[in-house]
Amino acid sequence: MSQKVLLSSKEINIILHRLACQLLENHVDFKDTVLIGIQPRGIFVAQRLTKILLEEYKVKHIDLGFLDITFYRDDFRRGEKTLEATKTKINFLVEDKKVVLIDDVLYTGRSINAALTALQSFGRPKEVELLTLIDRRFSRHLPIQPNYRGRQVDAINNEKVKVMWEENEGEDIIYLINR
Repeated sequence: MSQKVLLSSKEINIILHRLACQLLENHVDFKDTVLIGIQPRGIFVAQRLTKILLEEYKVKHIDLGFLDITFYRDDFRRGEKTLEATKTKINFLVEDKKVVLIDDVLYTGRSINAALTALQSFGRPKEVELLTLIDRRFSRHLPIQPNYRGRQVDAINNEKVKVMWEENEGEDIIYLINR
């Protein structure tokens, strides 16, 4: 098993700032927009973007939520290991709002499909966009594409993208691992 650094901490920070600028360009004051990080790993991207938008770009208020998709996944009962649910925290209405779903890696599209289904429990959004830090473009099983992408990666099926966050693993770094 070998691994190669895809993005360093500095590169991740640059990409997060670019994504924040793209969001700001399209949503200006975030009055009618909510950000929702997909549990478990999309929440780190969502929290970082929210912090950048609030502190560095002086957006006054952003509704940030976390969405657990465990029981909406189409592979929920397929594996040997028992899946553990995380917490959904959406303390606002999504009805008639622009929703930006945020995840760390877009791979097959199945997680996003599950997130779209789970989101319906909270109302009918006016519009849904997808932001992903890493887009594995040749691995899609469903016709799902991001509106905002940090980096596009051409990883083949025996390769894995591993995103590590300082809050969780002690450093910000993204690896391409060859299994």
